[in-house]
Amino acid sequence: MTAPVLISFGEALTDLVTDGAGRFRALCGGAPWNVARACSALGLPSAWAGAISSDSFGDALYEASRAAGLDTRFIQRITGLPPLLAVVDRIDPPNYFFIGERSADLAFDPALLPLDWAAQARWALFGGISLVREPLGGLLEDVAKSLPPSVRLAFDPNHRVLMKPQDLPRLERFVRRASVVKLSDEDLSGYFPGRPPQASLTLLREANPHATWLYTQGAGGMTLLAPGQEPISRPPLPVHLVDTVGAGDASMAGLLLALDLQLPPAQQLAHALAAASLACSRAGAAAPTRAELDAALS
Repeated sequence: MTAPVLISFGEALTDLVTDGAGRFRALCGGAPWNVARACSALGLPSAWAGAISSDSFGDALYEASRAAGLDTRFIQRITGLPPLLAVVDRIDPPNYFFIGERSADLAFDPALLPLDWAAQARWALFGGISLVREPLGGLLEDVAKSLPPSVRLAFDPNHRVLMKPQDLPRLERFVRRASVVKLSDEDLSGYFPGRPPQASLTLLREANPHATWLYTQGAGGMTLLAPGQEPISRPPLPVHLVDTVGAGDASMAGLLLALDLQLPPAQQLAHALAAASLACSRAGAAAPTRAELDAALS
């Protein structure tokens, strides 16, 4: 297997989603894991680095990772600890909560990563609820601090209910280290309640104006802020909307592909938009392939 050029750090979990009739479906998920899968689908050799349980939930995540072409050497299987679960008990309006006290994801050990992994990687992505779950959050921050200059850090906080304003210092430290930052209007409203998202974005960007920033607003489109250039904003591509699951993760994957190809900012935004729009045209977190992305961009 080709050594991964992108390693995604954060949670992989099981979504237990209600069908509204008292039954639940188990779906593999987790934003950092989804980004790794999306990057792999676009042709970037990728891995998800983290720990999962050794039960049927962990088996499903492992097999889905393998099927997506991820380098499974970065996955640690933990015996004797339960899985991390996200329970979606209401769809409209959505309501969810996490079950993960002393769960397997918290047992991740960076010392067990493949030898010299950073010497061959070009990107390391961090984000999700793992950054606020201790001791995992501190371990991941240590990994970020230890990255060599040859590995660029991408950051997508992906705000969830577990994240509180008191977690802002870690958010800001990751922002300062990042080469790429993706934030949604929902992320900014979660971290800075009561403040207009655009004002929060401006404030955060002052800490690292040299990064590439992708600001997403759902149906309002996206804005790319490249260092030293004027912002570029575009509406979403017209597609038949099925759902928005995984759209943000797909947009990050599209952006990382364009950056890895050293494309100019306008094409970086085009790749992010196209990947997200294609993800919205199908059910679940189903990332587009490179061929599908190229066709949408042509």
